[in-house]
Amino acid sequence: MKKFISAKMINLADPRIGSKVIFKTDDFFAAAHRILNIETPVFKDGLFDKHGKWMDGWETRRRRSKGFDYLILKLGKPGKIFDIDIDTTHFNGNHPTHASLEGCLSKTKPNKKTKWISLLSKKKLGPSRNHSFKSNNKSVFNYIRLNIFPDGGVARLRLYGKIEMEKNFLNNKTINLTSVLNGASIIGCNNEHFGRAENIIAPGKGKNMGDGWETRRSRGKNFDWLIIKFGKPGLIKKLEIDTHHFKGNYPDSCSIQTASISKDLSNKSIVNNSKNWKFIFKKYLLFYNSKLSEKIISYSWNNIINKDEAIYCLGCYKSSEKTWQLLSQYM
Repeated sequence: MKKFISAKMINLADPRIGSKVIFKTDDFFAAAHRILNIETPVFKDGLFDKHGKWMDGWETRRRRSKGFDYLILKLGKPGKIFDIDIDTTHFNGNHPTHASLEGCLSKTKPNKKTKWISLLSKKKLGPSRNHSFKSNNKSVFNYIRLNIFPDGGVARLRLYGKIEMEKNFLNNKTINLTSVLNGASIIGCNNEHFGRAENIIAPGKGKNMGDGWETRRSRGKNFDWLIIKFGKPGLIKKLEIDTHHFKGNYPDSCSIQTASISKDLSNKSIVNNSKNWKFIFKKYLLFYNSKLSEKIISYSWNNIINKDEAIYCLGCYKSSEKTWQLLSQYM
């Protein structure tokens, strides 16, 4: 079985989890909020607006004085940032020469007195390309400042890391265990040719077929799969599988397996052992463009109460599907 083993982290700048731009020095040519769009940047040949060439990203006007431009981003959830992606796709000749990144953890909106902590020192940028960097600070942040020198355009900013969950914030509450907002993350999947696996744990309803997990067409007797790690272990009470927007490419059926796994196992080991996990459903029939709900009455997951984490595996037969939710209760 081919595997895509992932150390997939959450994009903490994703607007779907509530992240947003709250300040920018300028966005004359292209609106600052576009820098957070989850879609791949596009170039629209011949499209102009009242300020000039339309660009898919954030672009400031040419500076006529000393200084630099910056924007401030409020993260939807506080978290630790490990990887930084500054994408200048389609910005060629109008890209910044350098960029840096700073952060802070504050209960109030940043101001002139805010002490910013460096996550990325001043780095050189090139035209129309992805720039991947490692964060030099693993502290928890909820505000981020992107500095560009001296001006120009950036298509996307992606900040990969881990949400910092509040202690005891979900005790005895029924919630969606597979939501990124509750600490869920992708461990691995076998394929995500048409739609990224991380979409399946994003909050809210899918906007279209691109806003879900979709694999390439399967040939033969193989099936597609993904594994999700819960933020915390819990008792499963209800399952929802949503195939909205998927009509001619929805899965015929799916299976559901679960396990309780200690922290010392690698993602690769988790994937290799997943076929032996306990089934909730061995084969659950699915339908196109619909949401199915199933109460889990007889299944008790008592053995995970004192474990460090819980893992959930979804196997889809013959195709792929949009998203699903596991409504459960944290212990």
